Amino acid sequence: MDSLIRKYALQNAIKFKGKANPGAIIGKVFGEQPELKEQAKELSKKIQEILKETHKLSVDEMKKELERLAPELLEKKEKKERNIFEFLKVKEGVTTAFPPGPEKYPHIGHAKACLLNYLLAKQYKGKFILRFEDTNPKIAKKEYYEAMEHDFKWLGVKWDKLLYASDFMDLFYEKAEVLIKKGLAYLDLSSQEEVKKSRDTGKPTLYRDNAMEENLAQWKTMPTAVEGAAILRLKIDLKHKNSTMRDPTIFRIIETEHPRKGKKYKIWPTYDFQNAIMDAHSEIDIRLRSKEFEMRAELQRWIQKNLDMTVTDTYEFGRFNLTGVVSSGRIIREKVESKELMGWDDPSLTTLVALRRRGFLPEAIKNFVISTGISKAEATMTWDDLILHNKRLLDNEARRYSAIFDPKGITIENAPKKEVELHLNPNEKKGGRKLKVDGTFILSEKDINAMEEETRLMDCINIIKKGDRFECISENYEEFKGKRVINWLPKEKNIDIEVLMPDKEVKKGVAEHNIHSLKEGDIIQFERFGFCRLDDKNHWRFWYTHK
Repeated sequence: MDSLIRKYALQNAIKFKGKANPGAIIGKVFGEQPELKEQAKELSKKIQEILKETHKLSVDEMKKELERLAPELLEKKEKKERNIFEFLKVKEGVTTAFPPGPEKYPHIGHAKACLLNYLLAKQYKGKFILRFEDTNPKIAKKEYYEAMEHDFKWLGVKWDKLLYASDFMDLFYEKAEVLIKKGLAYLDLSSQEEVKKSRDTGKPTLYRDNAMEENLAQWKTMPTAVEGAAILRLKIDLKHKNSTMRDPTIFRIIETEHPRKGKKYKIWPTYDFQNAIMDAHSEIDIRLRSKEFEMRAELQRWIQKNLDMTVTDTYEFGRFNLTGVVSSGRIIREKVESKELMGWDDPSLTTLVALRRRGFLPEAIKNFVISTGISKAEATMTWDDLILHNKRLLDNEARRYSAIFDPKGITIENAPKKEVELHLNPNEKKGGRKLKVDGTFILSEKDINAMEEETRLMDCINIIKKGDRFECISENYEEFKGKRVINWLPKEKNIDIEVLMPDKEVKKGVAEHNIHSLKEGDIIQFERFGFCRLDDKNHWRFWYTHK
């Protein structure tokens, strides 16, 4: 058994820079010899003993020993990382972009599109542009610009250039006039209902066949008109099978003040027009985006071609849906305003600000969104899929502490007075958490009620319950004959804490005094409870991350 454990301990330690994960080792051992599951307790003990020895070795020494014990487990060559972008056949120096609208806080779907375009540019030594598509003053807000910049930086995205579509209004007007003069755009003074009916039935409105000169004259006077009085439409095909091609609107009057431009403009381009112009003007080679934009690609290419601009390549990948999560910006805004959600960072959401506040790591989000792939097929994911990526990282780095949420004080007869030193992390050397005990303890009432045999207080003593009395049997783990190992707290110097759960329940409890060393934003694990992020140190309020 020793050599079996040792080879996997060495392999795992080499993989994680000298610090092995006991859980990963026991999984490998069971995989090779399933019958050992009956000896799980003894196996865990043995793993800890062997890790104490292996962790004293340098990584080079570990590699030499593994070469002797099990050379097949030592990777001779680094595996070539799979290139998920290979099928796109892009060239070195490619320029990509991600163009969000500053109309809500970014969510995990934004993270996928942003990261894919950024990573594509990085992999092919190109340039990545972050561009705010802010030509709808009714929904663009200053806080959303700031939130997006902050959250994308948190993800590790570094843009080569930051652009705002609202800075290119003169360019949009110039291109609109070109289309009017070509007879490819016309001013329509019809009502919204008439325009909709025209697009639905394929019958033109009264203004479709106006002369170019009349359209141009009306375009010049459009800034003096009131909101809703006129729109500029493309003249394509009212019976086109792609509904986006049925004489779409490219400019409309909006009198709302813009967060960056104030009241300087009131004639604003629609999404498809400014998107096509900005892509071509910025010389974007390719953009990766979700399939909801697939029908719009034809219209955007039409605009670029008819303006004699470079046509941008786009690739639309299948969306992934996270079950049980609200992602619609409109719905979230409504729920925030009605106080149904506590804000854009509500723990039930997958906005980046919510995930960060809960304790999800940017690397985990990156790994998760890449794992969803960039095929055309749509995927349905669950919270568990995202949690899996986060837990892999936190297991290796999060510090452990003891907290109890249904505390009950007890006295344990014959318990020694001593100072106990516990792990901060199973992968680190022993120590870092010192607790003094003198026979009085705080245990979970649930654990107390479940005591039917000898119980181990983690890294401390073995006890037994006799009616309402508790007695210390021994201190040594080697003498422990029970099955349950529970966390505990000394009677004194503990800290009252609160943990906000994803369902908004606030769980109150007590934690060991060693959490005093934590800083706001630290993500830790309360033993046998779950990972939590310290959100407010003044009130010792944590947000629950996950198990």
